[in-house]
Amino acid sequence: MNHLHLGRSGLQVSRLCLGTMNFGPYTTEKESFAIMDRALELGINFFDTADVYGWKSGEGVTEHILGRWFKQGDARRERVVLATKIFGAMEPRAGFDPNLGKGLSARKIIRGCEESLRRMQTDCIDLYQMHHVDRNCSFDEIWQAMETLIAQGKILYAGSSNFAGWDIATAQQTAAHRHFIGLISEQSVYSLENRMIELEVVPALCHYGLGLIPWSPLSGGLLAGVLKKQKKGRRSKPEFEKRVNAKRKKLEAYESFCAKLGEDPAHIGLAWLLHQPGVTAPIIGPRTVEHLTGSRRALEIKLDAEALTTLDKIWPGPGQAPQAYSW
Repeated sequence: MNHLHLGRSGLQVSRLCLGTMNFGPYTTEKESFAIMDRALELGINFFDTADVYGWKSGEGVTEHILGRWFKQGDARRERVVLATKIFGAMEPRAGFDPNLGKGLSARKIIRGCEESLRRMQTDCIDLYQMHHVDRNCSFDEIWQAMETLIAQGKILYAGSSNFAGWDIATAQQTAAHRHFIGLISEQSVYSLENRMIELEVVPALCHYGLGLIPWSPLSGGLLAGVLKKQKKGRRSKPEFEKRVNAKRKKLEAYESFCAKLGEDPAHIGLAWLLHQPGVTAPIIGPRTVEHLTGSRRALEIKLDAEALTTLDKIWPGPGQAPQAYSW
């Protein structure tokens, strides 16, 4: 397993990030433990979660699972670069409290961090990410809270998720005025099928030296060989079937090209991301140990210029702003 610095930071993380969103709702705690143990065996040291994962509002189900796994010992916590996120509503646990709703106020950030630390049974979060932008809260307030947490040793780095290019620029310029490092990473939706962030987000990340952590790298399963699975009789939800039918011609070309390369479509989708500028580690969200183990193949695939050109023709990107839409 290769490791890279996350953006311009000195923090080194594996080239695949273990996403834990399925832990609790779809994957049992026992299986979740097995997946995390296997991830460490494979050299995956980068784990991502969020306070809202588990989808039982206010309970932090997935963070609790990680905490119980860490508690087993054997240096599990010490071997993991732990990332979690804050923004979503967490109010039901303590009854109605507008300051526990969605947002990034200093009060929400400080209290949210304390709660995540408690649930995960650790004294420090390596990467504390803003799960979404809060345009009703100034970055001066946000950075003051993050600086406080860093000074207290409760977090080491700050990151963003789902930010626009100008949000990243605003955050970094404000941080610079405060003589603060600011963001070291951005977590964003990114895949062959969804390349919108190439317009402005990716150039902003490269300019400011932020690492890119793509989520939904296989576009919710669309790039995981869905047509081949359909031929084998596998059925999907009606909403997903609509997506498949809307992209059928592209998917036919894509899966045919993957077959020509002799590779699984899911592995090509991940490998393509690993060839893109600024990408540090796509987030994989396995439901089983087998899904996790299979993802390793993407790290071994080297796509040459011809293969990358073919994939660009099948799944063209939007180009870079402003050249993409002006003279």
